[in-house]
Amino acid sequence: MDSRERFLRACRRQAVDRPPVWFMRQAGRYMAEYRRLRERFSLLELCQRPDLATEVTVTAVERLGVDAAIIFADLLLPAEPLGLKLRYAAGEGPVITPALRDAADPAAAIADLPAPEAEALGYVSEAIRRTRAHFAGRIPVIGFAGAPFTLASYLVEGGASRTFVATKRLLWEHPAAWAHLMEKLCPLLTAFLADQVAAGAAAVQLFDSWAGALSEADYRQFVLPYVRLIVAAIEGLGTPVIYFSTGTAGYLETLRETGASVISVDWRVDLAAARERLGEGVAVQGNLDPAALLAPPAELRRAVQRVLAAAGDPPGYIFNLGHGILPETPVENVRAVVAMVQDAPAARPRRESAEGM
Repeated sequence: MDSRERFLRACRRQAVDRPPVWFMRQAGRYMAEYRRLRERFSLLELCQRPDLATEVTVTAVERLGVDAAIIFADLLLPAEPLGLKLRYAAGEGPVITPALRDAADPAAAIADLPAPEAEALGYVSEAIRRTRAHFAGRIPVIGFAGAPFTLASYLVEGGASRTFVATKRLLWEHPAAWAHLMEKLCPLLTAFLADQVAAGAAAVQLFDSWAGALSEADYRQFVLPYVRLIVAAIEGLGTPVIYFSTGTAGYLETLRETGASVISVDWRVDLAAARERLGEGVAVQGNLDPAALLAPPAELRRAVQRVLAAAGDPPGYIFNLGHGILPETPVENVRAVVAMVQDAPAARPRRESAEGM
């Protein structure tokens, strides 16, 4: 069973010879090859030049021996087609200007945003096309985009936030303006992901990194309907969607309503409990604590074994982290985890597996 078949079968809750393994942020600052490129090119240059994005993506896969390549890009790339400026400030992270929070009339500022075309982000699809060609289809390429709420929170706040006060104030005080913003973002993100699928992405992941900032009631009202629109469109193409969020353990069951084939969970929830709460109709991805990759070898092995044991025997499981690889992570520890997972026994299907339904 090659990596592509293994990964796609796991997404579809079918039996595999072993769990597939890949990592969020598997190409990044913890790799010397990536740091050398960053000495010569900015982050945006790496994202926007298909040759460089392909090189970064391919290097990570070949160095680690993982079962999937996630294309090197950034979830904030759609800011520029919306007429906003995106830069990465040293020590500050992403900065978007003008932030919607700074507008005298946020509703008017949202109305003035252009209706962007996904073609402006075509460099991501071209990188997917090149990466897929490099691996001759043997390694699945995962496309991705930021989910509407997480992307919108950056646009409103002007960057990262701990409290998301401006974002919450917008959706509570100006619900019509929030809906208008979602109506601009959803078609763009849907077309962006569809273009990635057309370029050869075997699956896509929606990153809703900040969804956990919301209560379940607010998530249901202001987030879920828009995620469902995007997921339905991409799943309708026959392509699995992985939905990733953090801090949402309190309402995992609601995440199943996104319609995504795979729910990726963070390390704050027990994986066995997550699988039980989500039920058999959805695959699960996760959920090793990224900080465990900094642990001594014996403790790292125990942490990986705990995750695999919690994942259990039913089909429909993909090994990953509960968030992205940390910059200070030793590469040899990541490679060691890949080897541990690849030595794991095959998942045994339950009597009523997806293959028997």
